[in-house]
Amino acid sequence: MTRIKYIFILAMFLASFPMFAWEGMDMPELHVEGRYLVDEAGNKVNLHGFGQTYSPWFNEQGSKWSNYNVEACLKYNKEKIDKIMKAGWKVNYLRLHMDPYWSNTPGVATTGENDISAFDFNRFKTYLDKVFIPMAEYAISKGLYVVMRPPGVCPEQIEVGGDYHKYLKRVWGYVSILNKLTSNPHIMFELANEPVQIKGTDGNYGAGTDACNESLTQFFQEIVDLMRNNGCNNILWVPGTGYQSQYAGFAKYPIKGENIGYAVHVYPGWYGSDAIEPSHELGGSYGGGFTTFAEGWAKQIEPAAAIAPIMVTEMDWAPSVYNASWGKSITGRMLGEGFGANFKLLADNTGNVSWMIFTGPELLAEFKDEPGTEGAYTFLTDPDACPWPVYHWFKEYAGDELPEVKDIDLYMSPRKDSAVGDSMIMLPGRRCAAVMIGNNGAGYELNISGNVEVSIDDEAVVEWRDGYFHANGIGETDCTLSYAYGKDSGTRNIHFVCTPFPLVSGYFNPSIWEKGNFNESTSEVTTGTYGFAGWQYPSGIDLSGYDYIVAELAAPSSRGVSFRVFDKDSYWTDPAMADFGGDTKVVVNLKEMVSNEGRRLDASHVYIVGFWSLGNEPFRLKRVYVTNDPDGDSGVDILSEERSSAVDVYDLHGRKLKSRVGVEDATDGLLPGIYIVGGKKIKI
Repeated sequence: MTRIKYIFILAMFLASFPMFAWEGMDMPELHVEGRYLVDEAGNKVNLHGFGQTYSPWFNEQGSKWSNYNVEACLKYNKEKIDKIMKAGWKVNYLRLHMDPYWSNTPGVATTGENDISAFDFNRFKTYLDKVFIPMAEYAISKGLYVVMRPPGVCPEQIEVGGDYHKYLKRVWGYVSILNKLTSNPHIMFELANEPVQIKGTDGNYGAGTDACNESLTQFFQEIVDLMRNNGCNNILWVPGTGYQSQYAGFAKYPIKGENIGYAVHVYPGWYGSDAIEPSHELGGSYGGGFTTFAEGWAKQIEPAAAIAPIMVTEMDWAPSVYNASWGKSITGRMLGEGFGANFKLLADNTGNVSWMIFTGPELLAEFKDEPGTEGAYTFLTDPDACPWPVYHWFKEYAGDELPEVKDIDLYMSPRKDSAVGDSMIMLPGRRCAAVMIGNNGAGYELNISGNVEVSIDDEAVVEWRDGYFHANGIGETDCTLSYAYGKDSGTRNIHFVCTPFPLVSGYFNPSIWEKGNFNESTSEVTTGTYGFAGWQYPSGIDLSGYDYIVAELAAPSSRGVSFRVFDKDSYWTDPAMADFGGDTKVVVNLKEMVSNEGRRLDASHVYIVGFWSLGNEPFRLKRVYVTNDPDGDSGVDILSEERSSAVDVYDLHGRKLKSRVGVEDATDGLLPGIYIVGGKKIKI
């Protein structure tokens, strides 16, 4: 057996060459190479920054300048950049909004920033030259890369060839011929702000469907091609639909060309993240901590991040009591509750995510690196509001001196109230994040910098990559993590047990359909009305090496409990069903599974397994297992035991090597290793 070793850089320095800004700095020219931003030397770069919007309302609600006063606007916003840098913010990019305040005809009523009826092209050209380009040049002189976004936001519905498409082409068509901008490699362009729905190739408006994804790529590909044909080779950031939350479609329909990345927005309540209250226009949910956030991130962000760099161009959070942020949540804990710490962990683990804090520049400019007092926190000193932790995270990205930490330990998701013990149950086909966490004593956690060596006995069972342990198959294996941080070092040993039907919270979901409850200590399940509870396998699980799947209740139930197996990744498909009636055991023949509609199911890719019931009254589970002998005491897998003088022989991944052979012949011809013989683990 080969012991596999991995070296991973913990999130603080993942896939990122430390960069930060200072006045007059020599800013390397960046370009896109594969899925990364890189400099001329090939160093991978992630940028971290803030945003400015040049209108009286967004500059302290009209209290500082007004009446199209160019000099007052420039003076105010340049001062904010200066104060932010002086406050010690280690930022290196600015998102610059070419606000429609300047390009709309004065006095013409509009219905919001998505209304382009007042757009005056000549005013846009005038104030691009007088306001936006001077501010971009000033920011660059301070060591900040600049991402320019067009005036306003997308209307609710857009379409290829529609009025808004023509508007964006006119804006970017002009911008892309200006030598002041296109010859400056420190300027990038975000092609639109928050598309919501698009008319798909099927003629229907929506978001996230295949037809809509195809149209979205066509919509922005035409803008990209227009700019490239005009000689603009600057980095372009392409938004997704759903207010810049949907990116899975770009995996199938990527934007073609060089220097392309994707511009993402992330707010509490989006992607399954935690929110104190529904957030932003999306009307987000409250979320479920790290686990659901990671699932949403994997579904929408990771497909695009696999092919191009990501830039988060809007993101913030704070408790709603401060009324100082768009997103309403808390920093919380990595792998636990809250939004901010989990966002950073996901961004760092993805490895190619640049991001910004969308807090008003006037607030960032007033920041002081002085800890607040619990019970008397302010927006700028509360560790659960974004400025305090982000200020220090940006310093860490920039390579400043590492802070002292306390209580270093290993945590994994789904996270309990304490650090990981000596063993860990995992669901095959799933992954769990792992991070060495220390507390800096200032109220928030740190993902410890430095190298951690991960050694795994059998990567066919579990492997490490991209900040996650991945359960590849049924079996057991041992892992050792060795870490070092400053003067502190240590090791952690984990024994992984990968089994497909663990009665463990976080893997067993009582609310696959309708809201249910699960008591891990008693294995008691209560589904919602006509609800469904069980296990889900996002990538599918192969059970074709077994003949049967058996489900047992601890006692008969009067709630019409039915055991069901799905070979499609949707609850609204036709599964194989086995009703318990008054019994406590049902058996499903994996080789002959047929749905009630007569469709034959394929055990090589099972996506959902679990229990339907009338709901609202509990029933207790005993166990679920796969086996080749449904009449035996239990199943033939790593947790089973088959009593027979003629035995089956399996490896630790559940693959049958010999069938019904005598005990004396069971190990003949096997290489040294660990096997399951007659349900018992033996080593030869």
